[in-house]
Amino acid sequence: MLINRKWNMPNKNTFKIKPIKELIEKYKVNGLVIDAFANESKIANITNDIDTEYDTNYHLDALDFFKIFDDNSVDMILYDPPYSPRQVSESYRKLNKTVNMKTTQSSYWSKQKKEISRILKPNGIVITCSWNSGGIGNKYGMEIQEILLVPHGGWHNDTIVVVEKKVRN
Repeated sequence: MLINRKWNMPNKNTFKIKPIKELIEKYKVNGLVIDAFANESKIANITNDIDTEYDTNYHLDALDFFKIFDDNSVDMILYDPPYSPRQVSESYRKLNKTVNMKTTQSSYWSKQKKEISRILKPNGIVITCSWNSGGIGNKYGMEIQEILLVPHGGWHNDTIVVVEKKVRN
């Protein structure tokens, strides 16, 4: 585990935060890299953001985005979803989309994790940003390679970045 001891202010563009950007560069692979919640990020080859304000390849719900890929076809996934049901609700309401139990229960994330496991190639890398160290998880064939804790100081939640490798289907 690596703990970044410098405070980095929270930023909706998570991948612009220096230690997170450096971690992604450390693990970035040649091949197909996708980002389901790209926002302004252009790190991935194929980008998605449900918000049409952003210049991405797709504007789909993340689950629908993951479903367009074949089994074992993606080399790396950048996964920076809304960190809480509250953030999901705020994002959907901002876009005049329906907020219901489907979008705010824990199954919102577990369905995405299942798809991530399905589409990621063996030995593929997934980098997850969140407020916890759960990542995609052993249940879905992942093995933790590294965890980065990025403190934001004050009463801001830290960002926890988990790097995992797919070791089994």
